[in-house]
Amino acid sequence: MSSTKEILDPRIRRTRLLLQQALEKLLASQEFEKISVQDIAEAATINRVTFYDHYTDKFALLECMVASRFHELIAQRNVQYDAGCSNALGGIILAVCEFLDAMPRIESDQQRLIKPHMEAAIIAVVRRMLLDGFERHHKNDPVPPKVQVEMLATTVSWAIYGPAQEWVRTRDRLPKDEVVKTILSMIEPIFMVMNTH
Repeated sequence: MSSTKEILDPRIRRTRLLLQQALEKLLASQEFEKISVQDIAEAATINRVTFYDHYTDKFALLECMVASRFHELIAQRNVQYDAGCSNALGGIILAVCEFLDAMPRIESDQQRLIKPHMEAAIIAVVRRMLLDGFERHHKNDPVPPKVQVEMLATTVSWAIYGPAQEWVRTRDRLPKDEVVKTILSMIEPIFMVMNTH
């Protein structure tokens, strides 16, 4: 995981952006499994060694690229989780649904190869948003045990992603506002369990 100093360094941000843009461009014309690190490095006009200074492999780059795109959507909507606020949680759910819905539908080996990395990236962003919201909410309150908060954030992240993914796959699906209400109704009892301990 990168330190905050690295993330703030403009050269590092620029190089990572170049690599993400290169991968995105290559994915428009090639299957992920056929794209090599050398292809990505050449498209980004950097060398392979520089690639490995930033990412362990093309899967790590893919996860970072998906997380960055999802972060952009969240930032554009100014969505921020405040613990206990169902509207903020609804904003996160809607963002996940719309992000997944906007992804190209590729039913192939390529999709099966990249899907777990997309899942991991989106779930990690949602989990981090929830943890940040809990931290802000409990700044002056007694803090629940860290392990409980982390388990709650992980559970809720998956509980948002799973139904959102199912909604995207459903042919005769609910309208967006209805699916948000439905997912919210499934998640709210999880928070109630946390509040009783």
